[in-house]
Amino acid sequence: MVFSKQGNIHQLSAKIQLPIGIEKAWEFLSDPRNLKLITPAYMGFHITSELTNVMYDGQIISYKVSPLLGIKLNWVTEISNVNEPHYFVDDQRFGPYALWHHKHFLKKIDNGVEMMDIVHYKLPMSLVSNRFHRYLVKPKLTEIFAFRSRKLNELFGFYDDSQEGV
Repeated sequence: MVFSKQGNIHQLSAKIQLPIGIEKAWEFLSDPRNLKLITPAYMGFHITSELTNVMYDGQIISYKVSPLLGIKLNWVTEISNVNEPHYFVDDQRFGPYALWHHKHFLKKIDNGVEMMDIVHYKLPMSLVSNRFHRYLVKPKLTEIFAFRSRKLNELFGFYDDSQEGV
């Protein structure tokens, strides 16, 4: 996992390789109902909107989530771009961040798929909240994405790169 920053915009990049096909990875990741499985339970993640079976551009999804101290927050995202089975983008429309732009990429590799997440985010009240980024936000995002990687490995297995190019 890599963090960087340009001005008040932070970036998180995370990558994982799984021993499954791109279609199976897309089927799992493009279904918002699976977010609960790959989110730590203490966050109380709960989808509050009606969902369709297919992800589409312009889809609005609303959640309740408790990222800190059990405080329930509403979070509304829009699926702003879908290119099945290669990538989709979700943008926060309402929630805890001043900006949240999350790109999910899938790439076929030897014996599996590589998933890459790139998140650009900005904290509200940047002058004050950026001081808490290092001690609160960054560790929390690291924990959430590490949990997600562990859970995906539990569900789909560990990628074995010793078989690449064989």
